[in-house]
Amino acid sequence: MAAAVAMVHVAVATRYGWFPDEFYFVICGRHPAWGYVDQPPLVPLLAHAAEALPGGGLFTVRLLAITAHVGCVVSAALLAAEFGGRRLAQVMAAAAVAACPAFVGLSMFFGPTVTDQLVWLTVLTLVARALRLDTTPSWLLAGAAAGIGLENKHTAVVLIAGIAAGLVMFRRETLRTPRPWLAAGLAVLVAAPNLWWMAQHGWPNLQFARMISQHSRDTLGSLIQLPLLTIGLAGPLLVVLWVFGIRWLASPAQREHRWTLVVVAVALVIFTCASGRPYYAAPVFAVLFAAGAVRVESARTARLHLNGMGEHGWPPLRWTATLAASFVGAVLLCLPVLPVSTAQALRSINPWLASTYGWPQFTKQVVAAASSLPAHVPIFTGYYTEAGALSILGPAADLRHPVYSAHNNYALWGPPKGRPDTVLCVGDFPRSYLLEYWSEVTELAPIIADDGEHTWKTDRTIYLCQQPRGTWAEMWPSLSHFH
Repeated sequence: MAAAVAMVHVAVATRYGWFPDEFYFVICGRHPAWGYVDQPPLVPLLAHAAEALPGGGLFTVRLLAITAHVGCVVSAALLAAEFGGRRLAQVMAAAAVAACPAFVGLSMFFGPTVTDQLVWLTVLTLVARALRLDTTPSWLLAGAAAGIGLENKHTAVVLIAGIAAGLVMFRRETLRTPRPWLAAGLAVLVAAPNLWWMAQHGWPNLQFARMISQHSRDTLGSLIQLPLLTIGLAGPLLVVLWVFGIRWLASPAQREHRWTLVVVAVALVIFTCASGRPYYAAPVFAVLFAAGAVRVESARTARLHLNGMGEHGWPPLRWTATLAASFVGAVLLCLPVLPVSTAQALRSINPWLASTYGWPQFTKQVVAAASSLPAHVPIFTGYYTEAGALSILGPAADLRHPVYSAHNNYALWGPPKGRPDTVLCVGDFPRSYLLEYWSEVTELAPIIADDGEHTWKTDRTIYLCQQPRGTWAEMWPSLSHFH
């Protein structure tokens, strides 16, 4: 199952192009630190390491995302085993994660969300194992994994909170022993370097969390839409399986595993209400898939024994067809398989795919506009997406100009020296905004997509800005923006 998932991903990994955040992660990794204003250090360091390999580039970076999805498939099977599932349950749980749109879609590109999925499944599996073995090493292993998760994405705090709530409600006797507390201490110790970095820089990640929350103020509306969003993310064809999982975990006989149901509830409510991003909770679908698979296996085993037949390790035909259909649908909608024109038509369903093509054309147009300017003239972009694209794709297109931005961690890296006497500004800047910083702003050209439309993703324009109203250092605080 894991091999099949890897093969499909590898076959289409570079069919479109870079996802804009992937540019940013690589650039952040080129500036190694224990943290960044919008994320912990793990993903940028991994992205840079993959890109810096001999022959490295988009494919080696995407291999990290593929590895994470394969790891989730394997972890789902292991979690089903911790729930008492045998071969059938393990195969079904693995197949469900392989076919789930939320897992397939988020593994299309490399970033902290796909690695966060692997972290959640790994930690949940290790905690279930620690509860079964009740040994100090097993708990410490779970704590170390949680600490690594905190160095990957701070949403791991929600995972830890959900586990703590679940243990308080259904496994309280475990908390009377020192083992889970040692695990928690180890998690904090592993995460300490990033905590130190955030404290040194004024806790910028908390500011980001507040901004994300402000973009989702309709809490009631988000909760009302949660069932439909959950069905879409988990996969409409897999609804029955995760409903079986809820029923199995809620049954009186499964009290020892019911703590995982609390994790599911905590994740869905917090990510829907606080961030408006329920796909952050996608890893908990694997819990329900694993539990539902165990229930299916138990019912099938009981029927086979009743009929005097032996056990089978492969899902029944109807489940095989359901899982296969879900996998095909997820691949077609979430991976770069269809023609670009079709993906463009489906962008309302999957906007991420629409962000992965057009960057080479964007870079060539900027290079053409800059070609008549001296090499020391900088390019200033509105967002890290444009700056990252020019920094990574620019050298192959003969870009000789330094590239700057004041967006997110680019702002933290600081302004260039001196005065911005002549600057090529690229982005969705209104001309009136640029006139606040330069007294002469000339529109050179709009960014034109291959189909000739002016609106390539957003209305980006190339401007030549001259006669600055201050030095870079004086202008930088008001140019800087974070979101």
